[in-house]
Amino acid sequence: MSAVPEPARKGVRLYTPPATLGGRLRDARYLILRRTTQLGVLLLFFGTLHWGWQLAGAPVLRGNLSASEFLGIVPMADPFAVLQQLVSGHALHTTVLLGAIILLVFYAVAGRVFCSWVCPMNMVTDLAGWLRSKLDLSNLFRLPRGTRYWVMGVALVLSALMGVAAFEWVSPISMLYREVIYGVGMGLSAALGIFILDLLVLKHGWCGHLCPLGAFYGLLGKAALLRVRFDDRSCTRCGECARVCPEPQVLNLKKAAESGMVTAGACTNCARCIPICPEDSLNFAWRWNAHPSQGVPQPRTQP
Repeated sequence: MSAVPEPARKGVRLYTPPATLGGRLRDARYLILRRTTQLGVLLLFFGTLHWGWQLAGAPVLRGNLSASEFLGIVPMADPFAVLQQLVSGHALHTTVLLGAIILLVFYAVAGRVFCSWVCPMNMVTDLAGWLRSKLDLSNLFRLPRGTRYWVMGVALVLSALMGVAAFEWVSPISMLYREVIYGVGMGLSAALGIFILDLLVLKHGWCGHLCPLGAFYGLLGKAALLRVRFDDRSCTRCGECARVCPEPQVLNLKKAAESGMVTAGACTNCARCIPICPEDSLNFAWRWNAHPSQGVPQPRTQP
């Protein structure tokens, strides 16, 4: 059978920052939403604890990022923390298990959004990444991104051996939360350590290479319903999306062209790539609305 010809492409056009304030705000819309969500979650925890915030007589959000309760009714529990507790041999209350199921369903729909839309450490690593790009620094060494999956496995093994949720004891994310909300712990020191790691040692060192929580949510993200849709017909392969992506390996445009979307679970749905694309080739879509572009060569089975 004859091969389907590649569609003709336009010339490469790089991203040009908007000249107007409205244009800049439009391009920063997802960043503004992410920061609003991250700071908003912390503020709800802080306000509920220290200022007694209530809605309809119920505390708005109490607990922590590992286990919390919304409006005194909806339990939420970090599935990875719950998994560590289960392998450590602890019997968990039904409410905790229900909270883990609720978040499992949410992240199965939304993908690995905890890392880019909720986690407070993301603001630290984003700042380090921005400063690193301005200073044009090089990595001191290389580390496979799959290392985080080994760290995740070690955390589960240690949890089973030690009888405690191992990563929760040393998690810089939990440390930062405790210091911001309760004013105790080594959270700022942990955040400074990760900032130095990402700035001076390894680009995207923590989130992209070491964090076991990100690895866990990356596994969930493979089946997520919310995806970054990719229109291969308009893409000129300018590379702007990969330049800003904290997980650039997920932007395999050949695979994305075959499915019409970014399929890698490691994608955090941070949306950095969407406003920076000069051709509007990327956007959010539900999995069932993302289709290969017409005219894109598809894999063929042997007759």
